[in-house]
This record gives sequence, structure tokens and C-alpha cells, in this order.
Amino acid sequence: MNSFTHALAPVLMLCASQALAQTGCASGGARAPLALFERFTSADCEACWRDAATPAPGAGALVLDWIVPGRQEDEAPLSAAATRDALARLQALGRTAPAATDVHTAPVEHARGLRLRVGQGPAVNDYLGTTATFTAARGGTDWSFHLLLVEHIPAGTEGTPVARNVVRNMLQGIWDKRQALLLREHMRWTELRPMRIPEGAQPERLHTVGWVQDPQGRVVAAAQSLCR
Repeated sequence: MNSFTHALAPVLMLCASQALAQTGCASGGARAPLALFERFTSADCEACWRDAATPAPGAGALVLDWIVPGRQEDEAPLSAAATRDALARLQALGRTAPAATDVHTAPVEHARGLRLRVGQGPAVNDYLGTTATFTAARGGTDWSFHLLLVEHIPAGTEGTPVARNVVRNMLQGIWDKRQALLLREHMRWTELRPMRIPEGAQPERLHTVGWVQDPQGRVVAAAQSLCR
């Protein structure tokens, strides 16, 4: 985190906490996803973006669109939405960058006693305050988390015939037992982070998505914010 972002952090965290109470930009009330459905599209492949037959899941899945940097780099048709976070995600999955579109799916276990909530505050100076809170039974294990800033692109806009949820920014890390707040029967972890809004993204279309994995890589909880 640079000095400018560090200086902004307290303001953004306050905005995020206020938003949860005042604007309802949180996952509370939203149906928990049953699966992750991730589409990886090469920034070189404009035809993939315009494809009406783009792979889509059944009901209940959390859909994410990753735009992967292509061979054409800044000259690629979809370069404005490309992010190196997509490459990091592919690497974590043991996959290579696609020439067109690749799809990864994973069930969300929603293990008993585990609960994840995510939310966000209003945009401030090109940053958005984001939050994630996870609770688990005491005496458990360490967990890995992902917190994403996602832009919803409605079907029929910006050249896409299908609705998309384009990943604009990503935070990931480990929640270990030393960081937890110990409650009577549970452990709780909370992240309050400022996330940069990339140039070209529309703040009113942004929401937060998060999931948690156990040491075996299984997705045990997932959530996305619902802004009213």
C-alpha cells in the first residue's frame, strides 16, 4: 500500500462501515451462491466478448468474468478491462492463459458453522472501501480468502449480448488463528480494505464478491454484495 492509499485507508474504512448501515451494500439478504463459475477470456478475443453462445451456468452460481492480458498487450480489443489478477488466478488454478475463453467451476460447500459477509462503501477519490467478515468454529484451521471488486455489465451493453461480472480488482490472503477475534464459541476475521477503481469502470455498477477456501482448496463459503 502506497503512502497516498495508506492515508486514505481510515476514511475508506469509515465509509465502508457506514455504507453497511446506511445504503445496504452488503451480502446480508442475498442468496448464498451454490457454485463459482469463472469465465476467463483473452483480451485478444473480441469475438468471445460478442459471442451470444458464451458459456453460462445454471441458477444459483456466482458468475465471474476475468479478462486475461493477451499477446497484443495494450493493443488488444479488450485490454481496457484486462488485469494481471486474471493471470494470478489462472496460475492458482494450474491453468494457462487461453487464446479464447476457458471456464472453471467449483461447488461452494457452505460448511456448517462457517459464514462470510462482504460489503462496500461509496467511491472516494477513485477508491472503494470494501469489507469482508468471516466466522468459524473455534479451534479450526487457517483459511485463504479472495475479495474482488466486480463490475456488472448488463446484457446488450458495451458489445456483450450476455450479462457479465467483470473482475476489476482482487485482494487475497490468509486468515490464521493468530489474527482471529475470539468469541464465545467462534472465531472471527475482518478485512477493511480500500480497493482502487480502475480507469473506465463505472462506480455505480461495482459490487464486492468474496469466497473462502480451506487448506485443501475447497470453497467453503462465498458471498456477493447487494446494493439497493
